[in-house]
Amino acid sequence: MPGCHVTDHQMRLFMKLRRTNTLAAASAKAGFSAATGYRIETDPRLPSQTSKTRGRRRPDPLESIFEAEVVPLLKAAPGIRAVAIFEEMLRRHPELGSGIRRTLERRIRSWRAVHGEAQEVIFRQVHEPGRLGLSDFTDMASLGVTIAGRRLDHLLYHFRLVYSGFEHAHVILGGESFVALAEGLQNALWSLGGAPHNHRSDSLSAAFRNLDADAKQDLTHRYEELCAHYGMTPSRNNKGVAHENGSIESAHGHLKSAVRDALLMRGSPDFDDLKAYRAFIDEIVSRRNAHNDKRIDAERAHLKQLPQHRTTDFEEVVVRVGRTGGFTLKKVFYTVPSRLIGHRLRVRLFDDRLDVFVGGTHLMTLPRGRASPEGKHDQVVNYRHVIHSLRKKPMALLQLVYRDKLFPRQEYRRTFDTLLEKLSDRQACKTMVELLALAHDRGCERELAERLADTLDEGRLPDMAVLRAHFSPNPARLPNVSVQLASLSGYEALIDGAHEFSMAGDVA
Repeated sequence: MPGCHVTDHQMRLFMKLRRTNTLAAASAKAGFSAATGYRIETDPRLPSQTSKTRGRRRPDPLESIFEAEVVPLLKAAPGIRAVAIFEEMLRRHPELGSGIRRTLERRIRSWRAVHGEAQEVIFRQVHEPGRLGLSDFTDMASLGVTIAGRRLDHLLYHFRLVYSGFEHAHVILGGESFVALAEGLQNALWSLGGAPHNHRSDSLSAAFRNLDADAKQDLTHRYEELCAHYGMTPSRNNKGVAHENGSIESAHGHLKSAVRDALLMRGSPDFDDLKAYRAFIDEIVSRRNAHNDKRIDAERAHLKQLPQHRTTDFEEVVVRVGRTGGFTLKKVFYTVPSRLIGHRLRVRLFDDRLDVFVGGTHLMTLPRGRASPEGKHDQVVNYRHVIHSLRKKPMALLQLVYRDKLFPRQEYRRTFDTLLEKLSDRQACKTMVELLALAHDRGCERELAERLADTLDEGRLPDMAVLRAHFSPNPARLPNVSVQLASLSGYEALIDGAHEFSMAGDVA
């Protein structure tokens, strides 16, 4: 073609065709003119052998500074970024202009290819079925998930089999901890139906933070015992070396993208409760596993059998209930029924809940609270535990330490703020305690909250007499039950009849 350079391939084809064809035919088949064919026959060198190196078309802007200033910087600080050197050169030589950036970056890259330091090599591995399972945590705060309108700061525990790609995810409300790892890992293994021969986790640096040497040793021992219970050999990747867990680190991004897309298709990141959000995550992970179901089924044959039962996935502590009607655990105050004041309780601490025992008897389950990252204490308060005492001392509500956590719903807090604005402190506290007592006695917490919201929106204060009448049973609607006792003679007649029937059966 006119204006196109002849390639080595065309020339080789021409020389091959020239053995059996005329020069004009061979040139045409090779894609160039007969004149070019005549020129090639006089000079059989390939085009790549005759091309000349193109010289510079403009002066080198880095000629005076690269060896004198840039190279010493590269040798003194091998890890320095090219953009930092670019900014430094502009500061020293403003006349260079910003147009040298790409030229400088290419020159630095070429220099490092010849004179730079050796880089770390990542070795690709051959993965055998059933050999390795990986665990890690990933932060989900960027997705903006909310529960009943409140932002949910949480992590995902993520388990993955390297060979088949089987995945399991579990919502974690706290940070990285042994309890979260133990619960998530066991959920994954029992969902899978087997255990891999080896298990690798990250270094759990957050779980080890602020622990003394004995506590760190205990946590390491508990992790080893957890793996031994399932016959797995435990290991950890080095701290800060993400690619050692690369088979799950890359999967984090894919899983988070799948969750983000599902939230967009759902139309809202808000869920009614935590259970609904966990079911949402489980559905996404199940769909991802369905793509690898054949490989997962093949790998199950190589997994170890599960033991007869799960092992401990909680931390157990003993607490004493004080005169304040509760106990403090990990900088969080929890209320319990006042009948437990003075008792020692066994508390099983899970990631999202506390199971409370007296001896071997399970009493209740409490939601787990979290102290703030700044170290500020938190409270988990159930107004039903203290309402009987507040009835006797309603003014205690005014300066109560955990007053904001006492109100079960936002409408009650709003009501108390309005009462404090328009009534005296004593009257406001008394009315608020009566409202909480009404919600407790009548079991109408939600309905009463809705009624209070409507009342405040209308600019009125709640009327206790009207509310008691509304939520109390109407005597006129109660059925009139009349119970008549049967006479004893009727029972005697039944006994005599049964005796005669028995005698008639014997005669027959």
